[in-house]
Amino acid sequence: MSFFLVFVAIVLAGGLAWFAVDVGRASSGRRPGAQGNGATAPAPRGLEEPPTGLPPVYLPEHPNPEDVDAVRFALAFRGYRMDQVDEVLARLRDRIGVQAALIHALTEQLKSAREPRDDD
Repeated sequence: MSFFLVFVAIVLAGGLAWFAVDVGRASSGRRPGAQGNGATAPAPRGLEEPPTGLPPVYLPEHPNPEDVDAVRFALAFRGYRMDQVDEVLARLRDRIGVQAALIHALTEQLKSAREPRDDD
């Protein structure tokens, strides 16, 4: 008996959906196969990009760790796995920090090597 009730509920939901779609087409004047006065129905617009509440993602040409920390991504329809993005950004931030420290150390070594020495 319960399977029968589930079946009836599914059929009723499908019929209701079919009716709603049919009423929607009738109210917009677009019916399949209707060719009035040679006028064509407007083409469907499809899905549009949703407006975003966040500004575009800007990253400078030579980012530092603080720039990577400040990056924020807008949400998409399908979204993204935040844990993966956060992990990648953390690794990128750490890598940039190590490289910046190495560049600073090598620059200091080069400056000290170029300074004239006083050998008395």
